Amino acid sequence: MNVMLFGVAKDIAGTARMQLPEGITTAGELKAWLLATYPALQQLKSLMIAVNKAYAADGQAVGATDEIAVIPPVSGG
Repeated sequence: MNVMLFGVAKDIAGTARMQLPEGITTAGELKAWLLATYPALQQLKSLMIAVNKAYAADGQAVGATDEIAVIPPVSGG
């Protein structure tokens, strides 16, 4: 499982890890898939995708060997 979900994204999806969905080749496609599959994610102010520990633009390629993180908005004090 190479897609890791954190914070509220993990809570919404009901899992901390999942396989990269079949046919997804970019960070933007993954984000669109997540928003369609888990509509509650659309309520978040932002949803970032990181590939191999670096924030990814929507056009960034993703593959089965990449470490992918789904990062919801972060707040702190």
